[in-house]
Order: sequence, then structure tokens, then C-alpha cells
Amino acid sequence: MAGEFVPADYFRRLERAELCRDGRALEVDLGCGDGSFLLEMARHHPERDFVGVERLLGRVRKVCKKITRGRLENARVLRLDSRYVVEWLLPEAGVSRLHLLCPDPWPKVRHHRRRLVQVEFLEAARKVLVPGGEFLFMTDHEDYFRWAEERVADFSGFERMEWEEDSFFYPKTDFQQLWESEGKSMWRLRCRKPISGP
Repeated sequence: MAGEFVPADYFRRLERAELCRDGRALEVDLGCGDGSFLLEMARHHPERDFVGVERLLGRVRKVCKKITRGRLENARVLRLDSRYVVEWLLPEAGVSRLHLLCPDPWPKVRHHRRRLVQVEFLEAARKVLVPGGEFLFMTDHEDYFRWAEERVADFSGFERMEWEEDSFFYPKTDFQQLWESEGKSMWRLRCRKPISGP
């Protein structure tokens, strides 16, 4: 399927060259859904390469069609679980930005262990980011946001950064537009891997 990225081996870390071209920044959209954010970012930043990660086959097919129709050579989709991709597949110190937008908040207390933002995930995210690379998390669920804040503070491997809505180009997903049209707001968390240090 055009637009889909299929690794040669799902049981080893990818080389950076498998995911992006020489000298180009690589951004990864975890749980890319309908692909609206991924495609807008790829259109706006033709000088960067983008990989969307999505578990559901139907969504992957739709996003691939949009990539083909839009003739976007800098966007691809990987059909896998986001946690697995970050913890086992992405190249170490190879990703400029990791985006996690409106993931399942698993609101029931007994399901909190299923939330993607856990200390183990943050450790893996830090490992795959380049020095100075960023992890950007956005949610409509305040409790999940507070949970993520606590995990980031406990982890202490990231520097917290300011993130105003108009700080830089950041397209809104269909979900975000719907949510905001109802007068609700999004919660944002922006972190950076320190430039120096392990």
C-alpha cells in the first residue's frame, strides 16, 4: 500500500535511514487516527519527514490514500502499537519530535495502567529523541493531563517548556476542533530532552 511503511524486521531497532532522508528532521505522530494532523504537518514542512503510527488497519488505509492523493513524499504510516514502536523500534537519538495527541485517557482507575504515558514510556521516548528533541502531549482530559505532569516530574529526564497555542505551527485535529467548538479547552504538555547529558 502506497504511503505505508513496513519494516523489514519488527524485532530490531530501525536505522534512521529507513525512516527519513539524510539531514532531515524526523517527526513521529503516535496514534495518528484520521491523519489530519500528520498530513497538515507534512504539507507545511516539506523539509522534514513524518511517520504516523496507527494500530487500526482501516485508519491506516484511509491515511495512505490521503498521502497518495496529496502526493506527499515526506509522510508514511506504520501499522503498529505506539508503545511498541517507541520502546522497541524507533532508532536511538533519531527522532526530533514525538507527538501524542488525544490518546485514550482510560478514565477508570483500574485502567490507568493502560495509559500510554508511564515512566517506562518516558524513558523510551527520551532514548529515541535527539538531544534537544521534544515530546508534545495534548489531551482534552484534565485528569490524564495531571497524571502525565506527575509522571514527567517523577521521571525528571525532560525539561518542561512553555507551550502557548500560537507558539508555532500546530494544526488542529478534527477532534480538537469539535471539542473547542463546544467551548472546551485542550491541555498541553511540552518537554525537551536536555541537549547535554546521557
